[in-house]
Amino acid sequence: MRGKLMFITGLAAGFVLGSRAGREKYEEISANARKVWEHPTVQEAAGVAQAQATKLYSEGKDKLNQSKLGEKLQSASSSSSSSTSTGSSSDLSSSGLSSSSNSTGTTY
Repeated sequence: MRGKLMFITGLAAGFVLGSRAGREKYEEISANARKVWEHPTVQEAAGVAQAQATKLYSEGKDKLNQSKLGEKLQSASSSSSSSTSTGSSSDLSSSGLSSSSNSTGTTY
């Protein structure tokens, strides 16, 4: 299914870029794409995918922190953050600055 979606997306992008119909055809395609993206079913699927990605990220982060490598990284970041006055990467992730989602929960 993903392969078909990527193919259709590539086909549409190629048509837009290679089209001699000009701006009208581009506007038509972008309006249709916007309608599809705003459809509740698509938004629900995007929300499910976002939730799964967030879950996988946090599980991976927890596993890394529990490993020997994670312990080494934590000790290295704590020693480097004590020598600087700016926030470390762990400070950024706890403040939400490393996230790329907007107020609707959609990630870009």
